This record gives sequence, C-alpha cells and structure tokens, in this order.
Amino acid sequence: MSFHREFVIALCVYSLLGVLAAAAAAAPGGKDDLDVGGLNIDYMYRPGNESTVLDKELTQIALNLEYLEAEYFLWGAYGFGHDVVAPYLVDGGPPPIGAQKANLDPYYTDLFIQMGLQEVRISRTLLDVSKMVWAEFMDKAFLTTFGTKLIPPFDPHADSLKYLVSTYAIPHVGLTGYVGTNPLLFGYNAKMLVAKLLAVESSQDAIIRDEMYCQKNLIVVPYRYIVADFSIAISTLRNDLSHVFVDEGLVVPPAMGAESMVSGNVLSVITSIPTYHLL
Repeated sequence: MSFHREFVIALCVYSLLGVLAAAAAAAPGGKDDLDVGGLNIDYMYRPGNESTVLDKELTQIALNLEYLEAEYFLWGAYGFGHDVVAPYLVDGGPPPIGAQKANLDPYYTDLFIQMGLQEVRISRTLLDVSKMVWAEFMDKAFLTTFGTKLIPPFDPHADSLKYLVSTYAIPHVGLTGYVGTNPLLFGYNAKMLVAKLLAVESSQDAIIRDEMYCQKNLIVVPYRYIVADFSIAISTLRNDLSHVFVDEGLVVPPAMGAESMVSGNVLSVITSIPTYHLL
C-alpha cells in the first residue's frame, strides 16, 4: 500500500466531519512561497534539507485535525472553545458551526478537558461539528457495516457514552494520516512536528479505545447496538474510504487478533494493518 493512500484516509474523514480547509497548489518554491494560504508556519532551514510548500500544506492539514480535536473536546467538556481558552489564537477566524456542550459526567468532563487543552496552540479554521454532521457520519458508518441508519439520528452530546463513542472517529485518523504523511515530507521541522503530533494522537487513541473496551458490551441507548458495534462500524467506514485495510474495531475474530489467539482488540496493533509495517 502506498503512503499516499494512507494519507487519503485523513482527507476523507475530514470531509465527513465537515472540516473546511483550502490548500494552495503544491508547487515547489522558495521561502516566500511558504506564505501561501492559511497559517504561516515559520520554517527553520537546515543545510540541504529545506522545507517545501508541500511540507506546509501537508502539515497544515494535520493542524486542522488538531484544531478539530481542540474545539470538539473543549466545547464538549467546557461549553466553549478557543474564544475563551485561547482568544489570542482566534485572529478573526470563524467559530465552529454547531459546537455545544455535551452532557458529560464528571469523569469524562475531566478526561476531555485534558485532551482538549493538549490540542490548544492551533489557530482557527472553519469546521462543522454540529450534531447533524455527526448523525450523517454515523449513518454512513452503519450503512457501510450493518446496512441501516441509526434511528433516532445519533447525537454525541446526549450523554457521556455517546460522546465517547464519537471521539473514536478522530485520533486514529490522525495517527494513520501522520504515518502516511511523514515519508512525503522533506524538511526537518515538518517531520519533527508530525512526529510530535503522532505521539499525542497515538496516546489519545489508546485512551479512547481503552475506555470503550471497558464498556464494549454496553448497549448504546436507544439503539440495539453495543459499544463494540459502533467501533466496528466506524473502523469499517475508515477501511471503505481508504479502499484498504487500515483499522479494526474493539472485537475481532480470534484468527485476526494478536498472535491469532484473542478476540479482544483494545490496541489495534495488528501486523496486517499498514500503520504498523515497520520493515
């Protein structure tokens, strides 16, 4: 599988979640060309290893994901986002569409406050995190896997469990996208930035998977599906969008589990998944 295809996964899910970002043409150029479009990143140069316009465009797509996480987590937990937490980063940018506080218990409020604050330092771009967008996203996931839509429409803000399930859709896209992006980057600083973001995304993805795995058999009311079903539906949609096998849910057939011995899949470290091909 090409690294280009891995990166397409991120672009597809950005589109599903309504992230509206524009990128300039990916033509090589000098330092002045790095001012093209959006946040200007001050690249440092090393001899023979200059950053390129493509470096900037790819890393800015990554930063859009970080901003999505910051706003979604902060709004879900606090009821406000960058406007209050980091108004100096807003710089006249548009507020997110449909952002609102979720009905979280104290434990998940604390958890997602921490995750949201980890993502601050990213300037604002336009995105849509409304419940209508999430309902459409979940419908696509369940149509892909189970051949049916969710009735009533999925609302991640309704309670802690639904919000937790919704967050499963985000960090894995980032870590898979960063793995695919890194070989396409030329400059040292761009590679270093993506490596640092990958560490955070991997940690958040592991925490979210662990939280969901502990509740994998709980029914997500008012639906007849359990938490594990939601993970399978979202992971299947990721595979469908990328046209390759990149992700698995919380439960798999034993033959597909770790060392072909277990069905539990709390960490999606499966050798058949391209993200983990190291050699």
